Amino acid sequence: MITGHLGRHLNRHCRRRFLTGCILALTGFMPTCAISTNANIAQDITQALELTPNVENGEKIYPLCASCHMKNGWGKKDGSFPVIAGQHRNVLIKQLSDIRSRNRENPTMFPFTDPASIGGMQGISDVTAYIASMAKDPNPGMGTGKDIELGKNIYKKRCLQCHGENGQGNNAAYFPSLKGQHHAYLLRQLKWIRDGYRKNANEAMVTEVKALSDEELDALADYLSRL
Repeated sequence: MITGHLGRHLNRHCRRRFLTGCILALTGFMPTCAISTNANIAQDITQALELTPNVENGEKIYPLCASCHMKNGWGKKDGSFPVIAGQHRNVLIKQLSDIRSRNRENPTMFPFTDPASIGGMQGISDVTAYIASMAKDPNPGMGTGKDIELGKNIYKKRCLQCHGENGQGNNAAYFPSLKGQHHAYLLRQLKWIRDGYRKNANEAMVTEVKALSDEELDALADYLSRL
């Protein structure tokens, strides 16, 4: 965890980036790689965040997610489904909203992002709070381990400022925790962000990964999976 003056500076910097993106998106000037331009989705995010979550009810809703993300929220080591256990609640709410608005392509998830399917916005508030409370996978899928130092150097240069020294992310700024995520899933998402397929990627992140080769992205994903 980053603390002290540096931590406060990074939090302000990353939150400012996100809020600037929100303003630009809602006024129609953000490129398609940024957050949703659908004002209704932005309102849904705000509504879900303002509701008081009921974690016990979220646990009752979670079986809808467990068929893919598994009972423990650890997904699958082959990267077909990510670790969601322990992910920041703000991030989970935003990603569900982006998928629902088709600002993030994920057909498998479409039916599960409809508030009507999980108890309205209160249900989204509840289940995301439960998922955020779950323990992370202590043994995620990893890469070959041959270029860990390269991945570490790339992370420090291009990712640390927003995702934190230990890949812990930033809930307030909507930056996801990356540590302990499956290597194969991270690698796929990094490639999609670089190549413009993942439309809801933060513009600053697109800039950082755009110049990286497949080999460099592989090293970065491998490093993150081992944090």
